[in-house]
Amino acid sequence: MKNAQTYLIGCLMLLFLIFGQLDLQAQCAMCKTAAETSLKANPNSIARGLNSGILYLMAVPYLAIMFIFRKQLLVLWKRLASRITKA
Repeated sequence: MKNAQTYLIGCLMLLFLIFGQLDLQAQCAMCKTAAETSLKANPNSIARGLNSGILYLMAVPYLAIMFIFRKQLLVLWKRLASRITKA
């Protein structure tokens, strides 16, 4: 039962981290200027998807690191869950 709860909490945290970050501004100064200029000229331009694309490219290395160190993360989550239940 506790293992299922830990797994559920971990999955919910992962989903929150992935989908909770979609509206952040992750652009360099030059990209931002070019996108703003393009948006002013044409509201339906490709610049609308630029920010989402940058966030997607930024998330891939973090997901790869999480996949590589998944066993260590599970041990960490179990330790944190046991501390919470003991307190």
